[in-house]
Formats: sequence, structure tokens, C-alpha cells
Amino acid sequence: MKEQYHPIPQPSELSDREKDDAMGSYLMMFASIAVGLPLPIINLIAAVVYYFTNRSKGLFVHFHSLQSLISQLPTTVINAIGVFWAVRIYFFDWDLTDNFRGYVIMAIIFNLAYFAFSILGAVKARKGRMYYFLFFGRLSYEAVFKIKEIDEGKNQNLPPK
Repeated sequence: MKEQYHPIPQPSELSDREKDDAMGSYLMMFASIAVGLPLPIINLIAAVVYYFTNRSKGLFVHFHSLQSLISQLPTTVINAIGVFWAVRIYFFDWDLTDNFRGYVIMAIIFNLAYFAFSILGAVKARKGRMYYFLFFGRLSYEAVFKIKEIDEGKNQNLPPK
């Protein structure tokens, strides 16, 4: 059986509010970074809250908020490991090794790439365009636009017997 998908909303079909909410899912991350820079998990919590408060505002907003959320997971893990490692060095007299320096450089590069893709996603969302991140875009599209099969026996209202 061929998989079926909901039609992708076109820019002319979207309201300005939907475009703003979709853009906000990417920009919200920057605001939460200012608050939660020492604690990277705050970004993730803010993304989860944003996702659950905005996912019912249409498929377009749902897609962009989900893509923003799940693409933030690797960055959060990388940053959390870096913060944990730095705390161990600072408070528990671990050695400042080349491995840590390399990890920090890798984390900075990864975060800069994530920022660039998020800005691009925000701009595209504001224009009412779909923008698919590598890997996360496909996951989000499948989760949001794929028509779920309804089990006829379980989810159907029936007359009294």
C-alpha cells in the first residue's frame, strides 16, 4: 500500500501568524541560549514547551517546531557533555587535556553550523517555505504529514447495541 501524505501548505495558503509561529520555533532557541548558556538543557526544555504549545496551530507550524526540537537534541547532548567535562576540570582538578580542547573546538563548530541552519530555517519559515534539515527534515515530515491509518474497529463511534 502506498503511503499517503497530507498536502504541503503553500506560502499563499499560510497566514502571517502561522509563518511567525513557525519562524519562532527556530528563533526561540537563540533567546533560550542567552538564559541557559551554562545549562544547555534549558534550550531543550524551551523547545519542548514551544513544540507542545504550538503543534496544534497547523501542519506547517507543527513541522517546523518538531524539526527545530529534534535537531536540537544532538547539540544539547554535545553541549551537556562539554559542560560536564568543564565542571570536572574546574572543580575536581582534572587535567586540561588536548582531548578536551579538541572537543570544545568540535562543539563550537557544531553549534555554529546549528545556528546557521536554524537562521536559514527561520528565514524560510517566515517566507512560508518548507526547509528540510539533513536527516531531521525527513523525520519531521514523516511524523507530521504522513496520514496515519485509522483502525476502523477501535476509533469509530458506533450506535448503541
